[in-house]
Amino acid sequence: MDPVQRVSSREVYRNNWMTVREDDVRRLDGSEGIYAVVDKPTCAVVIPFDGARFHLVEQFRYPLGMRRWEFPMGTAPELADVPPLELAARELREETGLIAGSMTELGVTDVAAGMSSQRGRVFLATDLTQSEAQREVEEQDMRTAWFDLDEFEKMIAAGDITDAQTLAAYALLLVRERVL
Repeated sequence: MDPVQRVSSREVYRNNWMTVREDDVRRLDGSEGIYAVVDKPTCAVVIPFDGARFHLVEQFRYPLGMRRWEFPMGTAPELADVPPLELAARELREETGLIAGSMTELGVTDVAAGMSSQRGRVFLATDLTQSEAQREVEEQDMRTAWFDLDEFEKMIAAGDITDAQTLAAYALLLVRERVL
């Protein structure tokens, strides 16, 4: 038995990217409470790597009020459930214009498990060729650039890369390299 049981649920908000619901719950000891949950479809996080450099995107993140460097990532619009590999290839092409000859799945991340049901699937994209980016209107201010490993890690240390999904994806890549 789960330690927290949903008694009732109501949707409080919906748009093309997410829903927010409020659940009345009962804990093992019988006490009651509520959870606010953000439901979003699985996202794809892509690590474009040419053997020496990572390709990052920089965009304005409205909730933070600042521009942030991160790996290309995203979900499908209208809450669509797209196969993760297809989603990863689409996000990579859309945001960077890159097309991967090889995509290797590295693992799964929980985006914000204390408040969201969303999970991330992380892919390493290699054998890259350049084409035109196909950005959505929300991504019109996006910039992209290549960074070598040393520069990338210095950006993490300096706090220039703080995106949790990017950091988790890089950790999965490091673990994979050490295990293989």
